[in-house]
Amino acid sequence: MTDTAAPAQASDAATPDESATKRVLLAAPRGYCAGVDRAVVTVEKALDLYGPPVYVRKQIVHNKHVVTTLEKRGAIFVDETDEVPEGATVIFSAHGVAPVVHDEAKALSLKTIDATCPLVTKVHREAVRFADDDYDILLIGHEGHEEVVGTSGEAPEHITLVQSPDHVDEVEVRDPEKVVWLSQTTLSVDETMETVRRLREKFPQLQDPPSDDICYATQNRQLAVKQMAPETDLMIVVGSTNSSNSVRLVEVAIEHGAKDGHLVDYADEIDESWLEGVQTVGVTSGASVPEVLVRDVLDFLARHGFEDVKAITAAEESLLFALPNELRRDLKARQGKEADRIRHDAGSLH
Repeated sequence: MTDTAAPAQASDAATPDESATKRVLLAAPRGYCAGVDRAVVTVEKALDLYGPPVYVRKQIVHNKHVVTTLEKRGAIFVDETDEVPEGATVIFSAHGVAPVVHDEAKALSLKTIDATCPLVTKVHREAVRFADDDYDILLIGHEGHEEVVGTSGEAPEHITLVQSPDHVDEVEVRDPEKVVWLSQTTLSVDETMETVRRLREKFPQLQDPPSDDICYATQNRQLAVKQMAPETDLMIVVGSTNSSNSVRLVEVAIEHGAKDGHLVDYADEIDESWLEGVQTVGVTSGASVPEVLVRDVLDFLARHGFEDVKAITAAEESLLFALPNELRRDLKARQGKEADRIRHDAGSLH
């Protein structure tokens, strides 16, 4: 699912000489996707509604700044379900969880709020459906990533992980005529398609998922970087090292012509030596990065002579996701109680 793409607005590449103007190419879209926004707001609303502490299994999204900010408000991040006190509220992260995690939470009488991105939930449902039809499922993704762990847990006896094109030769299936591929939502589009190409050479009857598994936001952010990279001496991607989609943006930039590229959480991580001899800096951010961190990077660059900022628009995004059902139900109940109280107070005045 991809929002409508717009043509790039990049200008002709600048000649890297002493008289050339230092400039910044700023990617659009960048930063928060709909799934991340939903997950972060879920934790914020839960803290407001229930009061701290609210427990979150794993990082709600893969961004250091977001996690730290929510911790200061009273969120407690844990690695495993059994670290949550019995009867407490726990939120499942945007990356999704395996069915066994829901069972663990039920056994501890936990109040659960599932903030799994709906696009990840879609992949889970595809895995269940194809497993029910007794397909071998080739899941393209990174071993140990929370999203892969969650998807694999839906049908572990049917799913084989394929980490890269180089792993295709090792893949075996029961029936080459009943095999389908699915993928982690935050991968490099190009590398995933190369993996699929090699899988199809080995298994000509390989079926595609019903729709793109790589999410619209991942695709759009990579598209913007591809358009910027040939003109870019240095690509700065704002994002955390455990953010798969952020790491991929650096790789995509280098693959498509950027002379150098770095991933930073904060502007103060930028090494001034990276700017030596540089005329054009590309700036973008991963799908779990708040815009304030990008603005800090732009301010840093402006202080070093990069004041000319040009937007490179690859797509327009307008997708929004509703909050989790459990949270919306409780918010509605709270609003109903407050309305009753107001009516009661008004009546007591007469």
